[in-house]
Amino acid sequence: MPAGRPWTYGWSARSGWTVTALHPARPGAAVAPVPSRVRGILSDPRIELPPAARADLLGGRVHDTVLAAMLRLAGTYRMSVSIVRSGHPLDVFGTRRPSDHPRGRAFDVWRIDGHPVVDPGTSRTLIERFMRDAAAAGSYNVGGPLRPSGGTTANQFFSDATHHDHVHIGFRT
Repeated sequence: MPAGRPWTYGWSARSGWTVTALHPARPGAAVAPVPSRVRGILSDPRIELPPAARADLLGGRVHDTVLAAMLRLAGTYRMSVSIVRSGHPLDVFGTRRPSDHPRGRAFDVWRIDGHPVVDPGTSRTLIERFMRDAAAAGSYNVGGPLRPSGGTTANQFFSDATHHDHVHIGFRT
């Protein structure tokens, strides 16, 4: 299972993609008591989390909108999360815009109902339905290997080379 992307990389026409910085996971100490939504996520067999994401949730630095969306999506899908907050670059890949991940306002899913997003054999219908359901769960910023039409806000859906292997689900708060 991919453990997220704890690095920043850049593109050069001459040398291609290169790693430019490392961002090790630093989720922080667990809070007590553990919030009920976090307990629900950690005990839900439909949500698979890598160790850093589990620690992020236990550390109490993930927005409630993210927690609510995870639980809502798990009502319909089995999902494997690759990253929540820790280990993600501070800026959106290839930009100077702050990423929602380090602020606890996003999560990425690399597998839906047992099907890796990156696998060409994974149903595009499944991925699109998941992306639309993420938007319906309150995400203002849903990215993946395809760009569904519509949305309730301008550019709610996006697709680019960075998001060919996962679905990004971001929140304003």
